[in-house]
Order: sequence, then structure tokens, then C-alpha cells
Amino acid sequence: MQIFLDEIESRTPAGIAAAIGRLIASGRLAPGDRLPTVREFATLLGVSPATISHAWQALGSVGLIVSRGRSGTFVLDAAPKWLPARSQSMAGRHQNARIDLSRGTPDPQLLPALGPALSRVSQRAVTPTYQDLPVIPELLAVLTDSWPYPVESITVVDGALDAISRSLDAVTRFGDRVIVESPGFPPFFDLLDQLGLERVPVDVDRHGITPSSFQTALKLGPTAVIVQPRAQNPTGASMTAARAEQLARLLSAHKRNADTVVIEDDHSGEISISPDVSLGRWLPDRVLHVRSFSKSHGPDLRIAALGGPAALVDPIVARRMLGPGWTSRMLQTILYDLLTSRESVDEISEARRIYFARQKSLTEALRRHGLDLTQADGVNAWLPVNDERDAIVQLAASGIRVAGGSPFFATDSAQSFIRVTAGALPDEVEPIAEALAATTWGAAEPGQGPMPGVHSLEGRWA
Repeated sequence: MQIFLDEIESRTPAGIAAAIGRLIASGRLAPGDRLPTVREFATLLGVSPATISHAWQALGSVGLIVSRGRSGTFVLDAAPKWLPARSQSMAGRHQNARIDLSRGTPDPQLLPALGPALSRVSQRAVTPTYQDLPVIPELLAVLTDSWPYPVESITVVDGALDAISRSLDAVTRFGDRVIVESPGFPPFFDLLDQLGLERVPVDVDRHGITPSSFQTALKLGPTAVIVQPRAQNPTGASMTAARAEQLARLLSAHKRNADTVVIEDDHSGEISISPDVSLGRWLPDRVLHVRSFSKSHGPDLRIAALGGPAALVDPIVARRMLGPGWTSRMLQTILYDLLTSRESVDEISEARRIYFARQKSLTEALRRHGLDLTQADGVNAWLPVNDERDAIVQLAASGIRVAGGSPFFATDSAQSFIRVTAGALPDEVEPIAEALAATTWGAAEPGQGPMPGVHSLEGRWA
């Protein structure tokens, strides 16, 4: 019991939950350890059982503990073991939260209705030959017209990660170096680890990869670069054309980088408020551009387009013919309908407007509490906090779930952040902003502005 008395500084539900969270994070409480009963703990601390119950609920909501009825309450394993390492740390085993801002997924209510598109799909899954074109011609025409630069070849695959994985398989070998954004998307890091590829992290600001960091990383002779040009996950940064051109020039400056391939993950293009941009405009022979429709049209469609030079795309198509073969042409027909139907186009346009409005509301509310951040693009926002674990538990005690920032860094970082799915915010954002600001570094009391001695955090992520 002494371990709890030594750690707990505040005997409120949030303070108790934060202390237990620190004990679990440090390993002083291990998975499977049994916690005292609610009444035992209440007696020890001299608080009401209701106070302990609220603390337990907060810890359970972020997947740190679990109640097993009469057997007691136990520290929980992080996540299902079939998930990759960083995905495990992101997932946990969550109970329901009053407001879940942790998932990074689109608002289901803002996805276009599938009914009209499904009604126009053939009633039979007919394919005349296994060697038929992997992309239906009408969808190919729409994709080609909307591509950010003239492209030789476009194919369709089963989602953005499938495209990234197949691109890496085609252009890298075991032990190669790959430039990744840090913070960046955790599954990219897991994928590189599984392929035996070395991560080379680069910094990110509000316009994407920083040129100075990129220039330094290029000296290591990377085989590939993975970049998110718009609505970068987790920061919500979007690259400008000027920044893209600058990075392209750096890639072209030295012979040692002549064969480096850029893999672009445009995962939120249809709901991004930023102009379409690609390094392929300047380096068309060295860019594989991925356009996913999960955020805009539905994660379960599992469909993305992959375009680039035929010399890179055709081998990917050929290898895929020896596996899944092609992405269901029925799904392709549904996507074509969603991309061309006036009703669906209007629904996506409205979703884009709403996501922008939610990001704006959050940014303005946080500024009122002294946290000066650049408004993010897409569905996610990236907030600095005093302590990641404490912030997660403290917010959970208020019924708000967010994602911890640690898995988003390519290497260990001394900085603490949380990722907030701003796209899932309810209409009333002020109480949420107040709770978020209470955990953040540099926040002031409402109306006071930034704290003395703290510069504006605008554009500061790296």
C-alpha cells in the first residue's frame, strides 16, 4: 500500500488516476497485478468510495486496468498481440468514453451514403477473364484527370498501407535506409521494422518536412522517402508547392540520391482544405503517389490509387497478379460512382467544410486558453502536453479519450504530445478545449494569452 501513498499527490479522481497511470507506465505496477478494492483504497486515502470508482473508470477507459467482477481489478495488458508493436500501444483495450478523440478515423456521419452506388452495381460478380485490366476504364479516367501531375501509370490497390507496403517491396532491399517524418504515422514504422529497413527520421513543421532536416538525411543515401503531403498524421500539416519544390531540388542536387524514390501518402486528399501537391510535378520518374479514399469515402472500402512511372508501377501490378490479382471491380465501380455522382460529391464537399469548421473551432478555443497553434488540416490535431501519460489519464477522468504521442515518433523523444481527432468533435467545443488546455505545455488561464517567457507554438511540431 505504501507505493500508492508515496505516488499520489492529489486525492481527487484525476490525481489518483494519474498516479496509478505513472506506476503502470514505470513498470512498478505490472500487467496482471491486482489493485486494492474500492473500499480498501478509499479507507487508505481517506476519501469516498465514489472518488476511487471515478478514478478506476478513468483508468479503465484508457485501457490501463480492467475489472473482473468479484476477482478484483487488475492492470491490463496493452493490446491484442496480433497487432503490430506500435499499433498495440495506440489501441489498448478501451471501454466506452463520453467523447472519443483518439481514433484518427473519419466521422461516420460524414461519409457519403452507399445506397445509391450499391443499387447501380451489377447483381453478379462477373469477370470475363483473370487477365482483364486491373482498373476499370471509367475509374482510371477519373483518377487520371484528377492526379496532381501527368502520370504514366495508375493502378488500384487495397488501401493506402497496401500501396505503401507494395511500393517498399518493389524499391527497397533488406537493410536499406528510408526517410520518414517524425512525428509520423506509426504503422509506417512497424512496416519498416518488419521489412528490415532502417528509419531515418526528419523533422516536420507546419509546411511538412523541413528542408534542413531533409538535406541532412539525404547524406545517408536513403533508398526511399515516405511523405504525407496533406493533412499529415498526426500533425495536420499540409505541404505547400514551394516546400515540395524545395525538397525536389534537394533530391536532385547530388548523384548519390539519383535513385531515391519518393512514396507519397495522400490519405486525406478529398477532405483536405489544402491544394493538391506532389513532388511528382518536378520528379515524375521518381515518385509513387498514393491517393486513399478511406478518410473521405469510408475506411471499409479498402481502396486506394497508386500512380507513378510505368517502370515502377508495372512490376507492382505484375507481382500483385500472383497474389490477390486485383481489387474487386465491384468496389471500383462503387468508388467511381461516389466520385462522379452529384449527391456524393456534394456530401464530400460538406464533410470537408465541417472538418474545417471543427478544426477552426478547436484552434480558436485553445487560443482563448493561451495555446497558440496553427490550425490543422484534415481530421487530426497535435498538441504539446506537460506529461503524456498524465494528460491521457487526466482527460479520461473528464470522459475524453485522446491518443498518446509517443508511438508517432520514429525515435524516442523527450517531448510530450497528444493527438486529438478534431474531426470527431461535438458542437460544443469549449469544455473540451478547456480540459485539453489544462494538460498542455504553454497554456495560460483564459484571457491571459501565452504564458510569460513562452513563445507562440505556431508551426512548432519538431
